[in-house]
Amino acid sequence: MLHTPDAFVPLIDVPEPAPAAAETLTFVFHRGRVLLRTPELALPTQAEVAALDIDLSQAQPVGVWQGRYCQTVWRDDDALPLDGGVAWHGLRSLFNAVDDGFLGLASRAAQLAEWARTHRYCGVCATPMQRARGERCFQCAACGMLAYPRISPAMMVLIRKGEQVLLAMHRHSPSQRFSPLAGFLEAGESIEEAVHREVMEEVGLRVHNLQYFMSQSWPFPHSLMIAFTADYLDGDIRLDEDEIAEARWFGPGDAWPEATSSVSISALLVRAHRPPAPE
Repeated sequence: MLHTPDAFVPLIDVPEPAPAAAETLTFVFHRGRVLLRTPELALPTQAEVAALDIDLSQAQPVGVWQGRYCQTVWRDDDALPLDGGVAWHGLRSLFNAVDDGFLGLASRAAQLAEWARTHRYCGVCATPMQRARGERCFQCAACGMLAYPRISPAMMVLIRKGEQVLLAMHRHSPSQRFSPLAGFLEAGESIEEAVHREVMEEVGLRVHNLQYFMSQSWPFPHSLMIAFTADYLDGDIRLDEDEIAEARWFGPGDAWPEATSSVSISALLVRAHRPPAPE
């Protein structure tokens, strides 16, 4: 499962004295893709980063991992040196190709780089933004507007009906596989209210007995997935065809769909509640 490595120590500010370049790991991003050495899928060396002529004064602290300082920065173009050795990789392409802890660290770095890239100027008065010391925040010196990294909470729910569970194929899902229902919270809404609303909107059912399962940061682009189980109460499946291509009950005697990537909380939620196959 995608997660931050256990030994990772997050940092908000650059340590003092500043870490030596040889002891620094740099995540470089362009439109959500991370720069990695090929074919080993490791972070670029400092020499490879320097060859890109990136303004590292714009780099944001991430933390300390394996005794080395980690920072993250974005690039406005995707041009690379002609001698090769490095390439851009979408984070989804790294599922099950790199260690889940490293992928979790890369996902954290990706969100911080995108936050910095999109808050170079104040969204109110267009004044260049400045980092606030001691917290993960940009502040406008002209009007005082504050900008923290964006985190978008989203609910996920696996509905149980006896030995069956409801899985759906979301029209806009990159994987196009069956999974639990999911959706973003709206302003002023609790997570429980979002579960009830999304279930009714997407499949026309009512549920009860909500039970928290677990949560997961999900960097596409800046989500926090909060997963639940719920028991079916009443109603017949009625699809919101703009959102859901298909939804149906799966039980012990059914052919189950192919599992989603083990990197995601969705796969863990289904696996934890899948009925045992009949003997």
